[in-house]
Amino acid sequence: MTLSLYVLRHAKAESAAPAGGGDHERPLRRRGRKSAQEVGRFLARLGEAPECLLSSTAVRARETAEIARKTGDWSAPIEERRALYEATSEALMREIGSCAGGPQRLLLVGHQPSLGLLIAELTGSEPDLPTAALARIDLELEDWSALRPRSGRLLWLVTPETIAAFRPRR
Repeated sequence: MTLSLYVLRHAKAESAAPAGGGDHERPLRRRGRKSAQEVGRFLARLGEAPECLLSSTAVRARETAEIARKTGDWSAPIEERRALYEATSEALMREIGSCAGGPQRLLLVGHQPSLGLLIAELTGSEPDLPTAALARIDLELEDWSALRPRSGRLLWLVTPETIAAFRPRR
């Protein structure tokens, strides 16, 4: 069985949080909200709506997941997990592996450098991952619990700019 893991770096965030908030509380910029919408529409056009979303609890990651979900009109639930914030690639793999018996298409929304290291761990390739970049990794696995290093193949990686360049014109 082929499982598809979509890895989405949060969209562009404000450089500082509102008064009294730390890095965890930084919201998206206007540009970031637009990028999250691009990602949502892109996956919807491909017919590849995720069946489950795992998101870091950081405001910018949650907002990215929520906006993409709403714009893409996905019915998938969003599971917020504190362990995805400042995670190692091993911790990310454990979180993904906990989705045993679940979805065939899983979207992980988080942060750099963790996501780039995860892609490298799964595929052997560490691509550049700017804000709101989305990668698809296919894995020949029966279940997410079987996830292991070098078990995936990077199919594609897009940015909001490349998505917009190929968007159908009206």
